Amino acid sequence: MSDKDRVVYLEDLISPSAAVSKSTTADVEKENTKLDSNSTSTNSQDSVSPTATAESTAAPSQSQESNESAKTGTKRQRTLMDMFSGASQSQNKKLKLEKAANASSSSPSTNLSARQLAASQSLNSIPFSLSAFQATLSDEEKQYLALECETLGKSWLKVLKDEIRKDYFINLKKFLWQQGVKGPNDTAKSLKIYPSPNNIYSWSNLTPLGRVKVVIIGQDPYHGPGQAHGLCFSVPQGIPIPPSLRNIYAEIKSEYPAFDIPKHGNLTSWAENGVLLLNTSLTVRAGEPTSHSNKGWEDFTQKVIDTVDKYGGANLAANGSSLAGRGRGIVFLAWGAHAAKRVAKLDKKKHLILTSAHPSPFSAHKGFLGNNHFKKANEWLEQKYGPDGCVDWCKL
Repeated sequence: MSDKDRVVYLEDLISPSAAVSKSTTADVEKENTKLDSNSTSTNSQDSVSPTATAESTAAPSQSQESNESAKTGTKRQRTLMDMFSGASQSQNKKLKLEKAANASSSSPSTNLSARQLAASQSLNSIPFSLSAFQATLSDEEKQYLALECETLGKSWLKVLKDEIRKDYFINLKKFLWQQGVKGPNDTAKSLKIYPSPNNIYSWSNLTPLGRVKVVIIGQDPYHGPGQAHGLCFSVPQGIPIPPSLRNIYAEIKSEYPAFDIPKHGNLTSWAENGVLLLNTSLTVRAGEPTSHSNKGWEDFTQKVIDTVDKYGGANLAANGSSLAGRGRGIVFLAWGAHAAKRVAKLDKKKHLILTSAHPSPFSAHKGFLGNNHFKKANEWLEQKYGPDGCVDWCKL
């Protein structure tokens, strides 16, 4: 390769820092219910006053008075017994309710989360018609959202359709339109914008939302000719393997000694196996790293992450449970400070969130190499979804 065509990677120039994120979760509380008994008032209506009984009869005999007194005493005794019995039954009901409430409040949060998930809408039950959606767009929206309607994976489009109509996203598309990105047939070669428009959303087509098992978060697409193709850390066949990806391969080799390191850097097979390879900025100008940062992509890809938080893994094995079609948790691999910020607010009880230094040559030896993330991810996935839930990291 001549000096003119030599590929220069951003990680060769910039040293990213590492960060570890922490997430917090909100505790869910349940209120105890109380049961008021009216048995005492009901029983008191059955009691009879001996004075009233005596006044209702005229000049009773001694025998009659004796019998009446005995009857009144018996009735009073029965009334008192009923009162105590009713109170006892009421108390038992209260104790049972309090016991059930306490048991519910002390149950694991995962049980409560399961009940909430079961009550939520299934991903597959969300209706979507592309033609019906396009019919609701204004002429301006039809112009600027033509690329999304044609190339954004439909499992993603149906849950992101409202997001792409927001002002910030339309302004982002206006910016890209001025840069020359208009439709899927525009070529990156003539535009000098990477990746080519038809590859901007390739992650969404290779990895359907319901099949996501793992999310790996990158930052910027590669800014050299022919490098970027819509998947973070990945390059097409025939392009030299980037330094960060070489360190990723080295870590997999240390965890899986049988791994045969490939001579290419194309990670498409990971994407097809449920690994969402997502950059936080989806386009870049040729030779100008971070040139499309802070234009709106970060807001959109954060919404993508939030969507994965809700629906990721929805179509993985549910073993006949009522949670089928609902996101039950996945693995997030966040390498470096930038990626750690993107997952800082996610629920660590629902997901496995692994953070470390970035695989860049500047920081790989500060915590990335030896992090054992690939094995940890598969151990967690197998426990949650069975053997089919694992990722074959060695298949490339």
